[in-house]
Amino acid sequence: MVRLLTRRPAWQRGGDRFRHPAQVITAGFAAAVTVGTGLLSLPVATRSGHRAEFVDALFTATSAVCVTGLITVDTGSYWSGFGQVVILLLIQAGGLGIMTLATLFTVLLSRRLGLRARFLAQAETKSLNLSDVRGVVRRIVLFSLLSEAVVAGLLTIRFATTYQQPVASALYDGVFHAISAFNNAGFSTRADSLVRYVADPWITLTVAAAVILGGLGFPVVFELTRNWRRPAFWSVTTRITIALTLALLAAGTVVFTFAEYSNPRTFGPLDGPQKLLAGFFASAMTRTAGFNSVDIGALRPESLLASDVLMFIGGGSAGTAGGIKVTTFGLLAFVLWSEMRGETHVNVGHRRIPASNQRQALAVVLLSVGAVVVATFILLAITPYRLDAVLFEVVSAFGTVGLSTGITGNLPPQADILLVLLMFAGRIGPLTLASALALRDRNRRFELPEERTIVG
Repeated sequence: MVRLLTRRPAWQRGGDRFRHPAQVITAGFAAAVTVGTGLLSLPVATRSGHRAEFVDALFTATSAVCVTGLITVDTGSYWSGFGQVVILLLIQAGGLGIMTLATLFTVLLSRRLGLRARFLAQAETKSLNLSDVRGVVRRIVLFSLLSEAVVAGLLTIRFATTYQQPVASALYDGVFHAISAFNNAGFSTRADSLVRYVADPWITLTVAAAVILGGLGFPVVFELTRNWRRPAFWSVTTRITIALTLALLAAGTVVFTFAEYSNPRTFGPLDGPQKLLAGFFASAMTRTAGFNSVDIGALRPESLLASDVLMFIGGGSAGTAGGIKVTTFGLLAFVLWSEMRGETHVNVGHRRIPASNQRQALAVVLLSVGAVVVATFILLAITPYRLDAVLFEVVSAFGTVGLSTGITGNLPPQADILLVLLMFAGRIGPLTLASALALRDRNRRFELPEERTIVG
């Protein structure tokens, strides 16, 4: 009986190389980055026919797999059609999740899903019901492909009819931007991203809708499809995600619109409704998308600070967005509120949040803040740029956003490598990365005497 109680979980048996699903997820993303770097290093991947610099190939592959959007070279002019297709495939793989794709292929090929594979897929998709992982993965893939197809159709129609692009060119651009938008990647075939469409609601609102939908998180989307008319039945995750998403979108729109209203280099030339549209688009994109409809380098300091905050928070859990996630931010807000009211437990609605969940949120935030601070310090030491530009770049990389004030292409190689590490850590999650590197679980078998410390 003792042997049964101390037996390791199924996903730990069969070898000691990977003893936790987080380790396999980390290895999967690392493998995708490696393959992408190799493909982008081929001469056929560039328009010039010359082999790309290793740092440029590594940076682009990591940015694509981690659905970030930061670039050291222009996507449309530097990479060939082959290179751009590789980037799209890396974005799609990174958006859906390496383990999600692996699980789908296992289901399709063998019609059977082992317990080990279920644990790995559950860790990637954040599914709470282990027995339903197969169905969850299928719904994720179908929902993603259907959403991308709808967005691609809308963009293709607009490119072909309003901007007189040839049908083939419009279709390619529509598909490229649809995949990039839904997966919150921010890659664009346009050198100026979406600046030329700043006053076009068809394109900007379509892209924004794709970004928001992909960034909500698959569990939230699936729950809304089942119970969208019955908010009382929503889970705590869905309630926090929806409430904070709407609140942050509204707050960001107000801040960007008023801060940039008279800025001649951004919103100044636009009329009233166009300024509001540009403000909403900027608010949606800082939620980890990476497209921009105005020059980010021309934003005022208050707008840059607001962008840092929104990029750091990010979007929903188990979706294509990055950042610490709105659920983490919302949970800590409830912890603070409960502490201020002197309550023993943290309650959200009619549910009590376990202490382990609170510690997890705190760990994510502290690890994220530490990563941002250390990376900012290093970049300030090795580059000549100001604090606001460097901090913006670091938060954008760690939050897998992809927005830049324009300094990315001018950074030294060592700075590019640092941003690669930030994008990788930001995509798989600080806590996931830490647990993946842990050699073994440590369960304390005793409790120490309690002693309170002075706080504040």
